[in-house]
Amino acid sequence: MTSDRRFFLKSAGLASLSFLATKVKALAPEEKMPLAHISKAVEKKYTPIFNMSGYAAPPIPIVRTGFIGVGNRGAAAVYRLSMIEGVAIKGICDVLPEKAEAAKARIVAGNHEAKLYTGDKEIFKEMCRREDIDFIYIATHWETHAEMAIYAMEHGKHVAVEIPAATTVEDCWRIVMTSEKTKKHCVMLENCCYDFFEMLTLNMARQGFFGDIVHCEGAYIHDIMESLFEKEARYDFWRLKENAERNGNLYPTHGLGPICQVLKVNRGNKMNFLTSMSSGDFSLRPKAEEISKSKKEFEKYLKMPFRGNMNVSTIKNQDGSTMMLQHDVSTPRPYSRIHMISGTKAFAQKYPLPAKIAVGHDRFFNDEELKALELKYTPKIIKHIGELAKSVGGHGGMDFIMDWRLIDCLRNGLPVDMDVYDAAAWSVIGPLSEWSVANGSQPIEIPDFTMGRWKNNLVHTINLETGGNTSVIKSVN
Repeated sequence: MTSDRRFFLKSAGLASLSFLATKVKALAPEEKMPLAHISKAVEKKYTPIFNMSGYAAPPIPIVRTGFIGVGNRGAAAVYRLSMIEGVAIKGICDVLPEKAEAAKARIVAGNHEAKLYTGDKEIFKEMCRREDIDFIYIATHWETHAEMAIYAMEHGKHVAVEIPAATTVEDCWRIVMTSEKTKKHCVMLENCCYDFFEMLTLNMARQGFFGDIVHCEGAYIHDIMESLFEKEARYDFWRLKENAERNGNLYPTHGLGPICQVLKVNRGNKMNFLTSMSSGDFSLRPKAEEISKSKKEFEKYLKMPFRGNMNVSTIKNQDGSTMMLQHDVSTPRPYSRIHMISGTKAFAQKYPLPAKIAVGHDRFFNDEELKALELKYTPKIIKHIGELAKSVGGHGGMDFIMDWRLIDCLRNGLPVDMDVYDAAAWSVIGPLSEWSVANGSQPIEIPDFTMGRWKNNLVHTINLETGGNTSVIKSVN
């Protein structure tokens, strides 16, 4: 990219932000705007303490691990991590004793001495205070993520937290500042960054295959309507509550994370602002009305607004590129994450149809040519662990690659692939989209959680290299 083009893009980005600020203030007095607390939180400024981007924490040869929340995702993680060399499972915590017991029973290899912590919502703190635990893995419901992650970091633990890492602007900042203060990693468990096509296209982008990236798209389109109303599937109906009380792009990171990596967000680029629009609700409230006729416990939800079925959010980046995100969990559409990259030289997309790559408007690569591209651009980590990951499982293997890679980084003192700034920037889209939807799809600035350091943060060799003391799977008894 020429220096003139860089200057133009920088100037364009500043002009866009200036226009944004003027427009928002002119439309309505801030105190009269819906969800004004969100825009006020965006305006708050913070002072950097320590840059966690590219930070290599001291290596931990044996990663002593505690799990919080093992009702679903967490239990599967116990199974996967029990098979990774260099992991010692020391604690398993869940408010329901039967869930903790079931998760412990999923340990399939190694001599793990997992103590159970159950029966109380605050019992996780006792486990986090243990001096013989290095790493806390959090897989509870969304609203608890930030508090648990912060408490664990404050007690000297690295943290991995399920998505989203936080549901408010304030909590996104809190996890950032706590990570900087404690020098403990806070990694969001965005497994889609480790899926095979996403990693292939990331490596292709790093090698310049797409040219300059013009536009990317991502989505979470997944019909989970029935499970929203099943207590066994969602503890205390927590996800139904999220969709009943909040209207926006509540679950953006599956689509957003991989394209942010392609666009080098937080490492030479940043997201500037977003706009968001939601459809009406055509199915959530009718479903609640239908079920409440026979199950009175759902009547309380009829007083809630419910989110629109489809949300579309658009983002403008500092380098001039754009992104589009979609979210729909309540209509009978085929599953789709819409991983799409459009550049000046090539195009790629997967979902809802199989993966396609093109170098022109009518020139898609055939199967043989795609295999040649995979042979050339498949990253080293996939060649090293990909087939094993498929056999272990977890969304086709990407869950195992994610866990394996994180343990590999902790064991070998490597910078993590997805740092706390990524966790905050990807998660904050949720509350920002709520504000935009509530205010006529007005644009809202996306906080710079790196506090200006994105300009000099180096692009990490994300997912492309393995450690010097690479973790390997244990033999299964």
